[in-house]
Amino acid sequence: MKNFALIGAAGFVAPRHMQAIKDTDNVLLAAMDKHDSVGIIDNFFPKAAFFTEFERFDRHLDLLKREGKQIDFLSVCTPNYLHDAHIRFGLRVGANVICEKPLVLNPWNVEAIKTIEKESKGRVYNVLQLRYHPEIIKLKERIDSSKSSHTVDLKYITSRGSWYDYSWKGDVNKSGGIASNIGVHFFDMLTWVFGKYIEVEVTRLDSRTLEGVLTLQNAKVNWLLSIDEKEIPSHVAHDRTYRSLTIDGQEIDFSNGFTNLHTRCYQEILNGNGLGVDETASAIAITHDIREQTHGR
Repeated sequence: MKNFALIGAAGFVAPRHMQAIKDTDNVLLAAMDKHDSVGIIDNFFPKAAFFTEFERFDRHLDLLKREGKQIDFLSVCTPNYLHDAHIRFGLRVGANVICEKPLVLNPWNVEAIKTIEKESKGRVYNVLQLRYHPEIIKLKERIDSSKSSHTVDLKYITSRGSWYDYSWKGDVNKSGGIASNIGVHFFDMLTWVFGKYIEVEVTRLDSRTLEGVLTLQNAKVNWLLSIDEKEIPSHVAHDRTYRSLTIDGQEIDFSNGFTNLHTRCYQEILNGNGLGVDETASAIAITHDIREQTHGR
């Protein structure tokens, strides 16, 4: 049994990490978030210590270590722009780190994390759950056996209300923009399946939608990312999320199969097969280049 701590406990994705910790028969000893709406913890680890102040959380982890309860893994579920600092914190306290996507916002942050990782006892892992989706695994096996180039169309629309624009997610300096916030794991999946990243071009930009063309070693990808429900096709208008992936005119149905993918990520990490820093570098480069074109930063 491994000892876990979690930072960002009030975030949207935190319950998936708590579930994964529980499903893999490990224990959450401590959690932290500056917001205190974290009653969800009781569904998983009601005895976990909770802190709203980072300094007290830090001190508690040190006390646990002195009591012989070293934190083995720190799960990071905080806003994107804080991932870099919290990954560094986890390594400094002697833990391995499991971080939500995107690992960091910029390519140079990737290199810095790699340097610090080498100097520490811990490892850094990224949650890139689409690599474990059954249909995506089948797709990769098919593409790997083919020597041809492919035409790909990807559409991902996940409707968000006006709150999004007023939260950290609507601030490009904090979220990295739509490409980083909702698209980075799709870009990771595409490079995993279709090979080396060559270039990306943004062809459409508004406050809630991005569209462009991504060129990979073995594919040209027309992609659309949006948080605007108006982009959802009329035949599925009753849903607030729409995913579509078409390869050479053939649609790949991956609308289902997302249950427990975080648990699968955790299982692979605990088995020594987790996705490390190098794995996410291409997706971080793609989202950074999109941001350069759309925001000049």
